[in-house]
Amino acid sequence: MLTADPTPALIRRNTIYLALAQMFVGTGTLFTGSMGPLMIESLLGSPLLVGLSTAVVAGSRFIASYSFGLVTDRFGRRSGLFLGLGLGLAGATVIGTAMQARWFPGVITGMVIFSMGMNGVQQLRLAAAEMYPPSRRAVIIGFMLTGSLVGVVMAPPTISLAFSLAPLLGLGDLAMPWFIFPALIVPALVLVTRVRPDPREIAADLTRYFPSYVPPVSQVATDSSPFGPREFFADAERRIAAVTMLFAQAAMNMAMVTVPIQLHHHGLELPAVALSISIHVGGMFGPSIPMGKLADRFGRGPVLIAGALIEAIGAGITTFTSDHASVTFGVFLVGVGWCAANVASSAMVIDSAPGHARGRAVGLLDTFTVAGLFLPLSVGVLISVWGLQLAGLVAMVLAILPLLLRRLLADDSIVPWPKALRRPA
Repeated sequence: MLTADPTPALIRRNTIYLALAQMFVGTGTLFTGSMGPLMIESLLGSPLLVGLSTAVVAGSRFIASYSFGLVTDRFGRRSGLFLGLGLGLAGATVIGTAMQARWFPGVITGMVIFSMGMNGVQQLRLAAAEMYPPSRRAVIIGFMLTGSLVGVVMAPPTISLAFSLAPLLGLGDLAMPWFIFPALIVPALVLVTRVRPDPREIAADLTRYFPSYVPPVSQVATDSSPFGPREFFADAERRIAAVTMLFAQAAMNMAMVTVPIQLHHHGLELPAVALSISIHVGGMFGPSIPMGKLADRFGRGPVLIAGALIEAIGAGITTFTSDHASVTFGVFLVGVGWCAANVASSAMVIDSAPGHARGRAVGLLDTFTVAGLFLPLSVGVLISVWGLQLAGLVAMVLAILPLLLRRLLADDSIVPWPKALRRPA
């Protein structure tokens, strides 16, 4: 329901604090992806297990997402964020210490702790979005994701600074960045302490802050009602959001794997490849606010559909072109499509979940999406046996597959879900 009520000052203030915290966290999430393979290769003297860092991130997300949702539902959003940031701080310290000592098991242990913390802090978008009526939530999710983009931009200079300081302090190049990371976590912790009252408390009494807002009947639920995977997938909107995001994640990761190989095969050097991937990341987060505005104005479904189509078109361009500009444009569109799917699916899940279970709902969405990180493991086989073009075609099919399954996913009769858990027509 639309509401013309102005946003209260304390909610605006809380939103800014959370977005700034997201910025600092966004810097840290790039550390594992950019340095993890290099660290493992350096310690083992072989590239054989360089993919282990990505597997650790995915596995940690699978373990942490729902667990953190349970914590935030039971103890408040701030408690879950404090726990995630604390684990991130501890994990970074373990990684840096173990890397300096060149102790491989310690580095992997630190990566697990760090990744669990960083994945748990994904609840930031929920904390911000649920302080607003549904008509404004998607743009707030976009605002938070824009904070992630700022964090990604901050990561390379932060790592460069660490590399410059390492010789002066007698530390290894790959250890020093992890000792700098606490300087990013501490401000995020301070910002979260300034978020008052807890966003969960605001969400429980939205009419106090937005008097014209009337909660939908479907949102009425008791704090004792259960909520797990069965209840999550009992709702058609959540099924559509989760499956669409799963395949959007899979298609995007396949594109990120194939594009560097494709450009390299066409004789382009590493700087050109890095530029393409940087533009792709810009597409992932840069349009977040406009996508949120579109989702609030025209609905979550149309933006979700548009995202799938844009991602499929982008995958097709990267597949059937060879020059640097065209491939880069294609992978940029892949990022834009993923952005639309991410914003719309998050908003759909937050909108449809009962207030006492939103943390678990977002956690389950993130957990289910993890499977999309593993599908690109097939890229090597596809390329080796059938070539790059087939891998690109698979990415295109993955992107549009949820559109083909949409009617099936929306049909409550396909699984005997309890009638009480279905949303009224």
